[in-house]
Amino acid sequence: MTEPSDVPAHVSTGTLPRADDVRRVVAEAHRSYRDVPDGEPSGVYPALAAVDPDLFGICVVGVDGQTFAVGDADHPFALMSVAKPFVFALACQSLGPAEARRRIGVNATGLPFNSVAAVERARGGRTNPMVNPGAIAAASYAPGRGEEKWTAILATLSAFAGRPLELDAQMLASAAATNHVNRAAVHLLHSRGALGCDPDLALDLYTRQSCLQVTARDLAAMGATLADGGVHPVTGVRVLEEELCHPVLAVMLTAGLYEASGDWLFDVGLPGKSGIGGGIVTISPGKGGLATFAPGLDAAGNSVRGQLAARHLARGLGLDLLRSRDARAGR
Repeated sequence: MTEPSDVPAHVSTGTLPRADDVRRVVAEAHRSYRDVPDGEPSGVYPALAAVDPDLFGICVVGVDGQTFAVGDADHPFALMSVAKPFVFALACQSLGPAEARRRIGVNATGLPFNSVAAVERARGGRTNPMVNPGAIAAASYAPGRGEEKWTAILATLSAFAGRPLELDAQMLASAAATNHVNRAAVHLLHSRGALGCDPDLALDLYTRQSCLQVTARDLAAMGATLADGGVHPVTGVRVLEEELCHPVLAVMLTAGLYEASGDWLFDVGLPGKSGIGGGIVTISPGKGGLATFAPGLDAAGNSVRGQLAARHLARGLGLDLLRSRDARAGR
């Protein structure tokens, strides 16, 4: 489908509330949900299961660079699946968004994040870049050859965060030793011709990107970069071309919280991406990014307290893209 060239381009407008109001709502969300006992740390990798379940941090970063953080917002944790939209951004940059959609896919699978069945069911192994098989494919299309691909992925994720990111060696060793399902997925993708490099390299790239250490403050800045047309709101560096933000946010809307993405949209109304490390990043286009860190996960692998806080912030800060109001009210 081609985009009409004769239609004037307009973007959604609006800003975050006043700084005092943002600070109040962020503190209120943390206070309201910090004692929620539901959820357990992920058992997918042994190192994840050892994370303190009581940790809870929230951060909001506006497109003007203002930052509001509370709780454990500076506690480092493994990026895990929250890397996926940002690596997909790199794939879109390398291939072009239309070709990235053709090769990787963009439609939700309705299946768990690590489902191999999703690859088997889809024509050419196409899934979407927010689930593991599609994210492995996206990493394989990073520019360059061999280790150059990792250099590109690390540079991109670091630019989105606004600082150099580092690998968690313990988490990487734990993931590399136990990612049996992903090994099955990568070889199935290879058999479908759905990878841009050797399958062992593709899996290695995906595993490494998942084990980078970030904080909720980093994630909020990464989200705010997508909200600000690809420019990091604190460093002022252009990380991504403006037109590439749309396809990234689109796949986050459709599959950012896996098979629970419909519930997420129903409750929050914003593009988001969760990870089994306990992080969730949420984007309000034109306004900013918000991030949460809370290791207790639900059955779908999404942070319980993170989802509650995101809903609270979306409503309290007027971020929900799906919310409307009678234009005649108050006249």
